[in-house]
Amino acid sequence: MLLHIPNVLSADEVAYFRHQLAGAGWADGKLTAGYQSARAKDNAQLPDTDPVARELGGRVLDALGRSPLFFSAVLPRRIFPPLFNRYAGGQSFGFHVDNAIRYERGANGAQVPVRTDVSTTLFLSSPDDYEGGELVIQDTYGTQRVKLPAGDLVVYPGTSLHEVTPVTRGERLASFFWTQSLVRDAGQRRELFELDRAIQRLTVAAPGDPALVQLTGVYHNLLRRWSDA
Repeated sequence: MLLHIPNVLSADEVAYFRHQLAGAGWADGKLTAGYQSARAKDNAQLPDTDPVARELGGRVLDALGRSPLFFSAVLPRRIFPPLFNRYAGGQSFGFHVDNAIRYERGANGAQVPVRTDVSTTLFLSSPDDYEGGELVIQDTYGTQRVKLPAGDLVVYPGTSLHEVTPVTRGERLASFFWTQSLVRDAGQRRELFELDRAIQRLTVAAPGDPALVQLTGVYHNLLRRWSDA
């Protein structure tokens, strides 16, 4: 499932992010890529140890906590700390599939595995600020070309083949991260999401309808069955 979630960050928040990133200590994005991805990757990335990355990453997590749509679609169990990248001057990232497991720094330096069920890109540049830089995603739903307003994000299966096309003018800034979901299977997550959205619509259209209790029970029983929590 590919889903566009608008207005995760406000205009003021986007402006703050861009101000902080303007003076950040960018590094070669290949340093954090796997062997195959490094061959296709040409961008700049903010090291995860950089204080700006940590501060802004925390702000991204706070914003996700205010998004019921993100929670409904992704059912997050663990979110890998958000990272930040920059494309300019023809830089791109050719077709690749994200690593299945990422390792988050835990307490006392322990490496905590995070299964990358869901990939997310949060756009920080307006589409008018740059040419190219589309996120092209190929999956069972076909090929989608994504270029969203600043502050909006897209979620899609971590199993998807995807690329960022060359940025031929301007600068493309984004945050990206992965989520280990409570429900591993993408098809099951989509069914739960559609059921949850139907329950929400029915709550507005027919509050007090006995079917709401039944449907809510079905939702939670399916989540209980499919969750690997």
